[in-house]
Amino acid sequence: MEASFGPTFSTVAAGAKGSTHRRTPSSSSTLTYSPRDDDDMPPIGTPRRSDSAISIRSLHSESNMSLRSTFSLHEEEEDTEPQVFAEQPSVKLCCQLCCNVFKDPVITTCGHTQKLRRTLGNVPSPPDKCPVDTAKLTVVVNNIAVAEQIGELFIHCKYGCRATPATPGAATVAVPTITTVAGKPGAYEVDPLGCPFTIKLTSRMEHEVSCDYRPVRCPNNPSCPPLLTKHLEAHLKECEHIKCPHSKYGCTFIGNQDTYETHLEVCKFEGLKEFLQQTDDRFHEMQLTLSQKDQDIAFLRSMLGKLSEKLDQLEKNLELKFDVLDENQSKLSEDLMEFRRDASMLNVSQTEGDMSSYDPQQIFKCKGTFVGHQGPVWCLCVYSTGDLLFSGSSDKTIKVWDTCTTYKCQKTLEGHDGIVLALCIQGNRLYSGSADCTIIVWDIQTLQKVNTIRAHDNPVCTLVSSHNMLFSGSLKAIKVWDIVGTELKLKKELTGLNHWVRALVASQNHLYSGSYQTIKIWDIRSLDCVHVLQTSGGSVYSIAVTNHHIVCGTYENLIHVWDIDTKEQVRTLTGHVGTVYALAVISTPDQTKVFSASYDRSLRVWSMDNMICTQTLLRHQGSVTALAVSRGRLFSGAVDSTVKVWTC
Repeated sequence: MEASFGPTFSTVAAGAKGSTHRRTPSSSSTLTYSPRDDDDMPPIGTPRRSDSAISIRSLHSESNMSLRSTFSLHEEEEDTEPQVFAEQPSVKLCCQLCCNVFKDPVITTCGHTQKLRRTLGNVPSPPDKCPVDTAKLTVVVNNIAVAEQIGELFIHCKYGCRATPATPGAATVAVPTITTVAGKPGAYEVDPLGCPFTIKLTSRMEHEVSCDYRPVRCPNNPSCPPLLTKHLEAHLKECEHIKCPHSKYGCTFIGNQDTYETHLEVCKFEGLKEFLQQTDDRFHEMQLTLSQKDQDIAFLRSMLGKLSEKLDQLEKNLELKFDVLDENQSKLSEDLMEFRRDASMLNVSQTEGDMSSYDPQQIFKCKGTFVGHQGPVWCLCVYSTGDLLFSGSSDKTIKVWDTCTTYKCQKTLEGHDGIVLALCIQGNRLYSGSADCTIIVWDIQTLQKVNTIRAHDNPVCTLVSSHNMLFSGSLKAIKVWDIVGTELKLKKELTGLNHWVRALVASQNHLYSGSYQTIKIWDIRSLDCVHVLQTSGGSVYSIAVTNHHIVCGTYENLIHVWDIDTKEQVRTLTGHVGTVYALAVISTPDQTKVFSASYDRSLRVWSMDNMICTQTLLRHQGSVTALAVSRGRLFSGAVDSTVKVWTC
């Protein structure tokens, strides 16, 4: 039996002289590899001195490396490219087990060279022992010298090789095939019709990429028969499947080279190719820009998420600090009470007089928060009979809160088409004014809408009731309505007002209205203006009346106080740094306190005995816009969409 493996080799019979190493082929192979002995090379089993020296030096740096996993890699990790050598490789470049040229040669601790990756198959040697002397393998270093020699070997181009045909019934012979593929000898031979070139093993990729015998497909139509690279140019001249270069724009032409050139002369897209190319370039730029924007958005979302986390953490820290502040304030009040007792015992009357402005029994704390509105809260109203709190919001709804038992929203009243700006209770009726210029009448027992009145030509800013009448304030007008069941009958319109009427308060027999730098006092029975208070600080946003004083909050952060009997201004209270939106009063036999709510997100508690601020309440995250009091409790609504409850 004879087989050719390159221009310089032919097979020899099994048992040929000079074969010092031979491996019995497997049942699936008809050829085996017999490496040639070199006179100037020691047997594989005897390590060279230099190899031993390298392996000994490597023990210090890589003593903990194990080859158990290295030699158990699967066969699929080996190269599947055919290797047919032009000259028989030296035996020292071949593995003793598989008889193939080394792949990634390494030097083991016993001094022998092994393959870094192998599949041992039926080889009995365990993967963690040397196949030569069964020494335990624990250290590996690359054998650079052997790797460089292997790289200099000449092989036939893979496009000049073909699979060796199997002959049925042929006897197994030992021949030096010097061919390998995936670790299996005798799988390929030189193809006389293929590429005639031989190249260095290290240069095979560079050659095979541009080899004329490399199989290619027709770029025009995958259905064309396979071609060699050298035949491609000739095929393209005859191919009948050439497409117009503008096919991606919709041209349907398909033809050969001659018709292709003729088609380009009449193709409607050819004259637009520069425009189409510019459009493609612009579209590509837009895609890149869009991709960049997507990355920027992803980055901003990431930063927003981190910022949100930090904000949540800061909010928690702030709540903790407020709790500590409340505790410290309580302790301070206790210490102050103790000090006052000591001062009383010492009969230090002057000291007692100086400290009378601060009452430690009247420290207000936030006891809870009503959450549910989807927009700023602009008005509050308490129905004390049923312990219900009504809140109007920018979300166009009125929420009904239980302030006695469940502390939850009992119902949401819907009916307005604009922001709910004002709330007022008369008997068992709730009246709501809105930016939609209407007043809606609600039955408190059933919490149902019973009437809607078109009240003004502008938003209804404020509502107040007294003497079975309802007063509504808007732009330069106050309307007086008689309450007849569920109906509102217009009784009179109060004029002579210079701006928006944002504040109305009814006390005893008088109605107090606030507009631009003016407070007008009306006799409720005759509906005549009986007094005008001129003030400063811009528009009047809020009014409160105590037993002894008239108090108003203005746009420019000020709170003015008049004596209710003499109508003389007695004090201007400062401290807020934003518009004073709301005022409320809690009176006891011992003292009177006025609460103020401001754009600066704070509430202040004022003692009307000495006209000083005794406490500042900071819990809202937005401007405080509305106040209501009931049974010693204070309710505050704010732009942060919440309502907070404060008690002593």
